[in-house]
Amino acid sequence: MRPILRDGIVCIGDAYGGTLELIASQLPLLGIRTHLILGSELDRLDGLLAEGTRMVFLETPSNPTLELFDIAAIAERAHAHGALLMVDNTFASPVNQQPLALGADLVVHSATKYLGGHSDITAGALMGAKVLVDAVWPWRKNLGTTPAPETAALLARSLRSLVVRVQAQNASAMAIALAMAAHPRIARVLYPGLEGFPGHALARRQMSGFGGMLTLDIAGDGAAASAVVDRLKLFAIAPSLGGVESLATQPVTTTHHGVDPAERARRGIGDAMVRLSVGLEDPQDLIDDLTQALDG
Repeated sequence: MRPILRDGIVCIGDAYGGTLELIASQLPLLGIRTHLILGSELDRLDGLLAEGTRMVFLETPSNPTLELFDIAAIAERAHAHGALLMVDNTFASPVNQQPLALGADLVVHSATKYLGGHSDITAGALMGAKVLVDAVWPWRKNLGTTPAPETAALLARSLRSLVVRVQAQNASAMAIALAMAAHPRIARVLYPGLEGFPGHALARRQMSGFGGMLTLDIAGDGAAASAVVDRLKLFAIAPSLGGVESLATQPVTTTHHGVDPAERARRGIGDAMVRLSVGLEDPQDLIDDLTQALDG
């Protein structure tokens, strides 16, 4: 028997591949109507809200294109229809962006990433008003999504250094973005701190730092990008992010491998994209590593 679809959630823009799968394929099995719209399709949002959508979900900056969304403006539109706004703030971290202060109702983090910061835990975090979080509590308890004591202890340890880690990663990512923007084998650098980035003005308005994530479009095809990644010596090849070590990954082979190729193309996620998570190594060493890999 097909479920009776009710309520509804709309996801705006790009998101982690597992999130897209959850929204597109799994939530409908629970009877929840879902819609995926691009950032260029925001004109559809009010119509979807008027049809009964109860929640708007987005990542900003998004994975892996670093697309930005105006949290305050979208929150206002959602609230006008009685809907909630949930923001995945993993890429920015609380150091660089505070969505609740901008009008969001709920904020989620993969605490595995910047909050954990050392690539040694798996955890998640949800923030919001008590009345909303209380509604999640029994689901969390009964489905087993409660961190073990040792995981909670490691997360508490990591939060003590969150600010200094993220501030250092912000500075290094900015230096790398500027250097890569000048390299002839780079077709495009996606980083909110660059003045030519489409969302730069918005980033300056709603973020206090531009983050430690950037995406490079390598000149050439996916094989050319893979060859560059394989030549890296200081960057580790891994799909995670937010740790003290710098990582490089191709979204089409890792985080967005399960997304239909036509949908990836529609979202501008190309085969030659390389996503970088900047760690705490010396930024010039990281620039030198990228340069030798590109020149190889």
